[in-house]
Amino acid sequence: MDWRERCGNKLVSPQEALKAVRNGDTVQVNWLHATPVTLSEALLARKHELRDVKVGVIGPIFDWDQPGIEQAFTLQTPYLGVTTRPPMMAGRVEFIPVAYYRHKELPPGINCDVYLTPVSPPDKQGYCSFGTGLFMSKTMAAAARVVIGEVYENFVRTGGENYIHVSEITHFVEPTAPPAALPATARNEEEVAATEVICTLVANELINDGDTIQIGLCSVSSPLGMYLGDRNDLGIHTEVIPGGIARLVQKGVINGKYKTVNPGQAVASAVIGALPDELPIIDGNPNFELYDFTYTDDLRLLVNQKNYVAVNNAMAVDLGGQACSESIGPLMYTGTGGQTIFTITAAYCNPGRSVIVTPSSAVVRGRRVSRIMPMLEPGSVVTALRAFVDFVVTEYGVATLRGKSLKQRAAALIEIAHPEFREELRTEAKRIYHL
Repeated sequence: MDWRERCGNKLVSPQEALKAVRNGDTVQVNWLHATPVTLSEALLARKHELRDVKVGVIGPIFDWDQPGIEQAFTLQTPYLGVTTRPPMMAGRVEFIPVAYYRHKELPPGINCDVYLTPVSPPDKQGYCSFGTGLFMSKTMAAAARVVIGEVYENFVRTGGENYIHVSEITHFVEPTAPPAALPATARNEEEVAATEVICTLVANELINDGDTIQIGLCSVSSPLGMYLGDRNDLGIHTEVIPGGIARLVQKGVINGKYKTVNPGQAVASAVIGALPDELPIIDGNPNFELYDFTYTDDLRLLVNQKNYVAVNNAMAVDLGGQACSESIGPLMYTGTGGQTIFTITAAYCNPGRSVIVTPSSAVVRGRRVSRIMPMLEPGSVVTALRAFVDFVVTEYGVATLRGKSLKQRAAALIEIAHPEFREELRTEAKRIYHL
């Protein structure tokens, strides 16, 4: 039986499906590379007839910031991306700070009347997969009045919660636009070299055989999987499985042997940046389980992990060890995601480790600036609290902060700062901490 027959009269046009959206509804759209572009276009096309509809997005590929949407749509997000940063800076996005996740519960401030998501065709038992982008789909779909699935025949299937039954989906549509794809991260040779050194240091000095690892989604931390080939018996419990991890599962480097939560399984809510040969490794592999974001990031679950190592990126770190990973001063750039929860968990778990990675400097408008700062810029969001940051790593080395005084922390961080800024940082450390 063709999958279209299994969908029956639930298979409609995008325009017919989006008639289900009413004035005043909150419409949640699946995230990042799981953005349903065809459904997004069809909803946007109703901008002249709808009023006061809230559209919830996270790092969407689709650009909602179009003329004439002011009366129809209000964009809401707890995490910005390329298409939502400009309207956020112009005051056209409602940002909801979220760092609180409980399995099967929508976070505070997040509501869902209609859920739009890509899915696979239903199998013989009537189950669809969310492919590589489950994210918060299980919780959103359970809360929604209407669920609309945009069907892609090439979606992978995994274990865990990565499924939804045809009976839970109100309408199916066939895509009329190309699938979403995340833009490639532009990095120069200096940034690439710094990332290579940082990942090598983390893999060789801070990750031990038997550890369970969380890897933050970022250009510096995401490549870490490429550097773990010499480790043994690793586990993965993270938000997003990046490139290189599937190969390590196939080779047995990652086997979850010592995991205390979901033992033996590579656990995440999505897969982003998989290498060309990795999706076939993941598809149907019982060692991969995708769970709802509210499960992967539930603190009540995470604290039961042993030997948990969280590796996350920062935009800036002050001399006390506070890490800002989501804003430039008061201007939001991304969002909290799960970093706060993961750093707390890893620092709490004995013998866990909370690791912040960042290049020592950046070039902004032609001028080099230090990412190790005396104090964070006023208004900066503290994503990782200093009491829960155990190590900071730049291309100049590893600063051990756990158990150190503020003076000792400042001295250690200055040693891994860019050489051009070390003297200036010492001067400021003397002023602030009497170093």
